Amino acid sequence: MALKIRLRQQGRNNRPFYRLVLTDVRAPRDGKYLEALGWYNPFESEQDKSLSLKAERIKHWLNLGAEISECAQSLVAKVAPSVIREQTDKKVAHRAKQTAKRKARKKAAAA
Repeated sequence: MALKIRLRQQGRNNRPFYRLVLTDVRAPRDGKYLEALGWYNPFESEQDKSLSLKAERIKHWLNLGAEISECAQSLVAKVAPSVIREQTDKKVAHRAKQTAKRKARKKAAAA
């Protein structure tokens, strides 16, 4: 089962309110979710009242392989930039490791 962290729309007409949730990728936008990870109210003027996230739970699910949507990633970057930075560092390290493997294979094939 592929998991994704994304926004779930709630609220009324012309006044949306969003929850940051962990869900199956096949579930609809406003459908069933596994865990609520926070909320976002774009109409609130004060920063601490407009966004609340559980950074540790987000980090936990990202380490287990969940993907994060672009909108959710930008919100997490505002509140907990260390979580996003850690994920970016992992991706860079993985790419460097793959490049090193590729170079070693190429060198072994040439020898």
